[in-house]
Amino acid sequence: MRAVSGKTTDRTAARARLALRAERAFGVRSIALPSNIERLPPPAHEADGPLPVAVGGEATQATRQQIAEMLSAPPESSSKPAVRPAITALADTPTLASSDKYLRLQQLDENEVRGCRLCRLCEQRTHTVFGEGSPDARLVFIGEGPGQNEDQTGRPFVGRAGELLNKMISGMGLQREDVYIANVVKCRPPGNREPAPDEVATCTPYLERQLEIIHPGVIVTLGKPAMQHMLRSKEPMSRMRGQWQSWRGIKLMPTFHPAYLLRSYTRANREMVWSDLQQAMQVLGLPIRSRPRS
Repeated sequence: MRAVSGKTTDRTAARARLALRAERAFGVRSIALPSNIERLPPPAHEADGPLPVAVGGEATQATRQQIAEMLSAPPESSSKPAVRPAITALADTPTLASSDKYLRLQQLDENEVRGCRLCRLCEQRTHTVFGEGSPDARLVFIGEGPGQNEDQTGRPFVGRAGELLNKMISGMGLQREDVYIANVVKCRPPGNREPAPDEVATCTPYLERQLEIIHPGVIVTLGKPAMQHMLRSKEPMSRMRGQWQSWRGIKLMPTFHPAYLLRSYTRANREMVWSDLQQAMQVLGLPIRSRPRS
């Protein structure tokens, strides 16, 4: 057992010894103990001595009382409610200088993401796809994961969906270099399937640290998986699209993925996406423009 100082050690050890005595007296093999201790052997002076049991195998009154008190009392670890660290809103954290942002993003990519082998997605990747754009971006686009073109180049959104995203950004009066583009997972899922929950969980710290460094004003999620991951929600896209949400105090707008638009390139879908982008433009203080022809 790991040593713990002071009276807490004595109380914990006493509880463990009482549990062991109860097991030996009554044949009980599953008496609950605090999860952070191991079962202890009896002290040396008790190891070979008789158990405090009376004739017939019944525990003495004193022992029964001790065991009853031990089993009815809460473990030391649960005497106080667990304190979980509060999730700090990014609006309440200081914004880094541009040079610090650039350096921290570079270090995160080179020292952690590129060599990451924490989940099965690393097995078939060609390149990790960290993300790219301005470290000072006020607008961040987040997709689901890299596709084949992205896996080959190591850059996000460079295929047909990327070309359409570039048009969407241009229509907002911005250039690709003005925003930041990333994905929930940094390696391509085989066959472009949706990332599995454990794969998403593995990559989540990378994406969150990117957002903490960039400190954007607006996040636009592209597609249902990215929206559901960022909001920890199972709501359908039809209910969430076009409705302002929030991630750690940052306004978040869910919209369709460009790949979905390419599959369902209807006027109605294009107008819905443009309406979502216009809402983002309004929050960012950008001039509201008419929908670009496409």
